[in-house]
Amino acid sequence: MMNFKTLDLNLLRVLDALLQEGSTIGAAQRIGLSQPAVSAALARLRHALDDPLFTRIGRHLEPTQFALDLKDPLHQRLAEIETLLSAPTRFDPLTEQRSFRISGSDFFADLLMPDLARHLAAAAPGIRVQLVNLVPDNYVETIKQFDIDLALIPRVDFPDWADSHDVMTSTFSLIARNGHPRIANARLSPGDVIPIDLYCDLGHVLFSPEGRLRGMGDAALDAIGRERNIVMTMPIFSGVYNAVAESDLIALLPTRLAERVAERLGLSIYRPPMPVATVQLCMIWHRRATHDPAHTWLRDQIAGILAPLS
Repeated sequence: MMNFKTLDLNLLRVLDALLQEGSTIGAAQRIGLSQPAVSAALARLRHALDDPLFTRIGRHLEPTQFALDLKDPLHQRLAEIETLLSAPTRFDPLTEQRSFRISGSDFFADLLMPDLARHLAAAAPGIRVQLVNLVPDNYVETIKQFDIDLALIPRVDFPDWADSHDVMTSTFSLIARNGHPRIANARLSPGDVIPIDLYCDLGHVLFSPEGRLRGMGDAALDAIGRERNIVMTMPIFSGVYNAVAESDLIALLPTRLAERVAERLGLSIYRPPMPVATVQLCMIWHRRATHDPAHTWLRDQIAGILAPLS
């Protein structure tokens, strides 16, 4: 059994660096030690923890299962200790120099980023914000694996290392180009419900970063034994509404986004023939940033912009 009382806690910083970097060179650069010092610390860790911890494969260190199990909890605890021992700093948005990476779909490029840009230019000119793509099938893990400060995603069950805040709800509407011949022949006006037969027969464009052929609304169609005709998928919302604007395809789109782009692109907005579940959108971030003053301030600005769009 390891004797925690005699363990040099500096070794845990070395272990964390090795787990994050996967090499003694990278770990040495990360924490400001020499490579021989990191190698010596690894030898001491192996003895103290009674586990080889890593296997060398070429220039890369492959962690054992024991080391892999330590990776996330150790990194989080060290970050919490660093926050605990750091002297409180005074945050002034007007003078802060900081970059933040936000993960989210291009829904937020339309509905958040323009307003946020105007606000930051006046209130926090030294803060840089980068909106980066979501990673399909792995939205939450994007925060840990790709150095993301916060993600804007539909609410799901989040892991215990994450904090979250609901920012807005989103309903869905149907879009078609102005003067769509089959909708015009049905004598329908914007705001009307599209009849189920016409809805299922027309070609649909589906937003799906993963390229799936099912999305919002398909479960409701399943319940009545119907199926729509999905002929195209797009990984971004702008691809969806641009395809609809230039063709006789139709699409379900978040209502606020549809309202934002309809006039500019010559689109009409209708109601789908079946109920489509409302989606709760939220911010999620790693708990180590929860009490960071600049991070807290940015979250508040984003929430203030998005809340009225529910």
